[in-house]
Amino acid sequence: MEQASDGHSCACALQSSGVEQSLQELEFERGIWSAALDGDIVRLRGLLSSGVSPTVLDSAGYTALHYASRCGHREVCECLLLSGADVNSQTPGGVTPLHRAAYCGHLSLVETLLQNKADPKLKDSDGRNALHKAAQGGHYRVAKMLVSSLPALINTRDKRELLPAEIVKNSNTQWTKLLTEHIS
Repeated sequence: MEQASDGHSCACALQSSGVEQSLQELEFERGIWSAALDGDIVRLRGLLSSGVSPTVLDSAGYTALHYASRCGHREVCECLLLSGADVNSQTPGGVTPLHRAAYCGHLSLVETLLQNKADPKLKDSDGRNALHKAAQGGHYRVAKMLVSSLPALINTRDKRELLPAEIVKNSNTQWTKLLTEHIS
């Protein structure tokens, strides 16, 4: 399985080498995950109304909400949440939908997830929370929203003992001020 841009493996990275598709690829393509990844709200609603669970995991442990969050499909995320998707679902590597939205810089989606009780303190297998992911992706406005929702995130160290301020991509004084003013 290949790695997505945020460093975590997911089934959407599967690529068929020829005309034939593996069963795993077919399952993904026909499943709720593909509809979420593509932002296909009509297909998603059809799958949900036919009884597909919004919490079903793909072969890598990701939910449709993980895929929609990574791609910034807010309407799809809202539909999944209204249908009972777990906003704090974690993959085997600890990745949450909020991690994915924060890393990719989807500000309005981060807001939606937080409003639906996403826990910004949850950590992935690297010990990184949503603020670490926003800093890693270089998304200042997302980081600012996360700090506003929970200032203590600034003081959280990952497994390498790095604070979010220490992993900022393209750091500048704006970032430095945001990520250091609450350090205790």
